[in-house]
Amino acid sequence: MKRTLAATAVLVSAVSLSTVTSSAAAPLGSEASAAGRCSAAVSLTGFSDHLDETTFGGQPVAGLSALAPALDGSLLALSDRSELFTLDAATRTPTAVVALRDEAGAELDSEGLVVDRDGTLLVSSEVGPAVRRYSPDGRILGSLPVPAALQIAPAGRAQTNLSLEGLTLSADGLTLYSNDEQELLGDPDGALRIQTWHRTDLAAPFELGPQIAYQADPGLGVPELVAAPDGRIVLIEREFIEQVGNTVRLYVIDPAAATDVSAVEVLEEESVVAKTLLADLVTCPAQGAVAEQEQLNPLLDNIEGMTVLSAQGDRRLQLLLVSDDNERPTQTTRFYDLDVTLPIEES
Repeated sequence: MKRTLAATAVLVSAVSLSTVTSSAAAPLGSEASAAGRCSAAVSLTGFSDHLDETTFGGQPVAGLSALAPALDGSLLALSDRSELFTLDAATRTPTAVVALRDEAGAELDSEGLVVDRDGTLLVSSEVGPAVRRYSPDGRILGSLPVPAALQIAPAGRAQTNLSLEGLTLSADGLTLYSNDEQELLGDPDGALRIQTWHRTDLAAPFELGPQIAYQADPGLGVPELVAAPDGRIVLIEREFIEQVGNTVRLYVIDPAAATDVSAVEVLEEESVVAKTLLADLVTCPAQGAVAEQEQLNPLLDNIEGMTVLSAQGDRRLQLLLVSDDNERPTQTTRFYDLDVTLPIEES
């Protein structure tokens, strides 16, 4: 496992495969942390540990890896053991739980969640890997095609437990995105691929679309991504280092500026999409948060899931993030509410 990065704030507008510009993270209590601000673009409006070490319907409310608003206004939270919890949108407490299973009836390693326009659930899983379709009551309806190279080695080039992670649907409902958590075997370190599926209209099936090359910061992986109303995508980069804690950063990319790398066997510098740092969450105010293990900021944990709760125009987003406690006493199930203002796009 290539996990050696010290926690620093990387200020990036376009990152190559070989060069990263960095500066030290702003200390807690600095100007960036004033009044909830994590950066000029991101503010923490609150956090909650109210579901930590709780159960519902005989299932631990733990290992949460993905979030998505449901069509009825409730909030869905998916565990990596493939338990789908329905949460009251106001209190974020469970009201129902459904078990999702694969074609053989086995648990998934669930990572990403999308609610389609008709209520169908789309779930990405590192086991397979696969993107499966489910009815709202948990019946499996089918799966989407996955390129051969994204299959787990030796069948493909994806690394075990580091394949399809995040999942998001464009605002028009026509393009689905899912990212590998880490690079394919043979690609440069941290140069991962975002696979797309496209459909011509909302009633049509998804078919394989272009791939986007994305360069993560050294030592970091990408657990989640969400589509903004204007077509851009916000991504989490994250990793944990013993005796240091979690590094969690938010970036934004524009898929319209990316080139298709589906036919590129080994990714190169010029094929990587430009990214812009929104915030390194180590600069967020701790707001009284308590960590169960060493952290540079006690607010941080293993943040795994993210969804857009609301948007004002194309640039102002209310995001909800959740940490995956891995069902360990040293980690916490925690929700984070963020206000995010995307940068103005250059014409």
